[in-house]
Amino acid sequence: MINNNKNNISIMKIIFRIFPMAFAASPLYFILGNLVAILHGISHGFRTLMTQKLFDSVPLLILNDNVFGEVILIAITLALTFIMIQILNGADNFMIIDNENIIIGYIEQKVNEKAGKVDIISFENPEYLDDIRRAKEGISGSAELVSTLTSLISLYVPYFIFMGIYLYNLKPILMVSLIIIFIPTFITQFIRVKIFTDLADESGPIRREYEYYEKCIVDKQYFKETRILGAFHYFKELYTCSLNLLNKEIWKAEKKIGIIELFMRLLTVLGYIGVLYLLFISLLNGEISPGAFGAVFGSLGFMFNVMEQIVCIRIGEISNNLGTIKNLIRFLDMPERDGKDYNIDEKPDIALNNVSFSYPGAKKPSLTNINLNIKSGETIAIVGENGAGKTTFVKLIMGLYTPIKGKVTIGGKDTSEISTKSIYINVSAVFQKYQRYEMTLGENIEIGSLNKIANKDSITRNKFLDEAVLKADLEISEEKLENGYDTMISREFNGIDLSGGQWQKIAIARGFYRNHNMIVLDEPTAAIDPAMETNLYNKFAELAKEKTAIIVTHRLGSAKIGDRIIVMDNGQIAEIGSHDELMDMDGKYTRMYSAQSKWYSQTC
Repeated sequence: MINNNKNNISIMKIIFRIFPMAFAASPLYFILGNLVAILHGISHGFRTLMTQKLFDSVPLLILNDNVFGEVILIAITLALTFIMIQILNGADNFMIIDNENIIIGYIEQKVNEKAGKVDIISFENPEYLDDIRRAKEGISGSAELVSTLTSLISLYVPYFIFMGIYLYNLKPILMVSLIIIFIPTFITQFIRVKIFTDLADESGPIRREYEYYEKCIVDKQYFKETRILGAFHYFKELYTCSLNLLNKEIWKAEKKIGIIELFMRLLTVLGYIGVLYLLFISLLNGEISPGAFGAVFGSLGFMFNVMEQIVCIRIGEISNNLGTIKNLIRFLDMPERDGKDYNIDEKPDIALNNVSFSYPGAKKPSLTNINLNIKSGETIAIVGENGAGKTTFVKLIMGLYTPIKGKVTIGGKDTSEISTKSIYINVSAVFQKYQRYEMTLGENIEIGSLNKIANKDSITRNKFLDEAVLKADLEISEEKLENGYDTMISREFNGIDLSGGQWQKIAIARGFYRNHNMIVLDEPTAAIDPAMETNLYNKFAELAKEKTAIIVTHRLGSAKIGDRIIVMDNGQIAEIGSHDELMDMDGKYTRMYSAQSKWYSQTC
């Protein structure tokens, strides 16, 4: 489910969501960093005060030698203030950068946790994929937002409070003038927020396009086939076109804000000249001392630089990042798939009652009016042509997806009401699109059941691994895998690579390694020849006794091991029965089996 409320997130809501996470990332460090920033801000104001005192004391020294000690003390205090400013500045900058990295890591963890809690079907929705990408863009922006606002509050606010009181005591109009001349720049930043928020929303699909084309060119998952097909220049053109389109959108936004900023800066410069005039007139009229004039004149440039940094850089950064931060908040606020924890029976019955299912944005349903009861301990084979709905059917049975109509029950419990933890705890699955983890052989198998790894000695560990490897018919050759289960199977990490068939057997071993009372094999043997596949499935049939087993295969010779065979066609169950019963029907299954019979003449 996608959150389409694009403009209902205020800056206050962002602050109340991001700052608690920033504080939780490292509470003591967060507090210490702000204390350093407060001292840093006050030290700059104190420098101006001590500069005035030094300038005012020098004429007194000329007239009266008795104040020499006092002047020296003021000079030493000013020198120590300069030293302290440099120390605090270095510490403040270091802690800001370090704290940003801590916050980024913490929020990344929250985003990953969130992605693991939303409904799996969301990953089939392009809008959701856009939301994930946008959320990730907002992570660094959120850390910068925290740094910016904490600097404003802890560094700049103490400085300007100090300077405001100081200027007000000198001449109130000086303080008021400084505030007024920055109003145009503040207005500019509010306009910037709107422009860049709209840009972040509108450019999302374009960014996803050019990032995908970039992967096709350089990502190892794609580039081999891209090179072989001679499609490098084709994808390069698509990438360049998408990137140019994105740059045009960015340029339009930048040009608009640039024109506005130019006009507002002219007003600010005129205001700056006005403040200098007021300061000069106040000196001539004797309203401020020469020391005060020198101190304020010397710090005026610093104050304007600070204000420019706040308004144009710091708040400008917030403006540029605010759109992506809103995307992050929208993602974190997305509904999660919830449900109650139940103890599912060890070998539960599974029932599908009038089940229909559609993928997000699809014009036609993938499954329509499915009715099926799977008995405890039964082995079911699901067959059908490509696009018949086999994999979708299996994902509904496993509770990965929930139907848009009807219901699926496991052990009498509706899968839409059960927590995913309760559903998956005793389920093992091997899919056609299995993962090739860039880790050791043992780790690739053990990841199937992480609770088996904890506190296990090497003998027990190898025993569990040996059992899974034997079930999957995976050969561990010392010549190929010289370090056994500790062999790194990734060239990227100075290891070895394996054939597609070996990788499939590793994925199958991973499925067998997991404790389960239901196992699903969704065409995991595509890279294995028919003879090896038949042997593997025959062994699987023995292992699956007294357990609920679901097999999805396009090779009908292997489907015979099922107690019942489900024939899928165009999103519906066309036929159900054993191999012999289906052959007697002389229907779709018979025609499919006859077409494939030459594959099995020597193996079945």
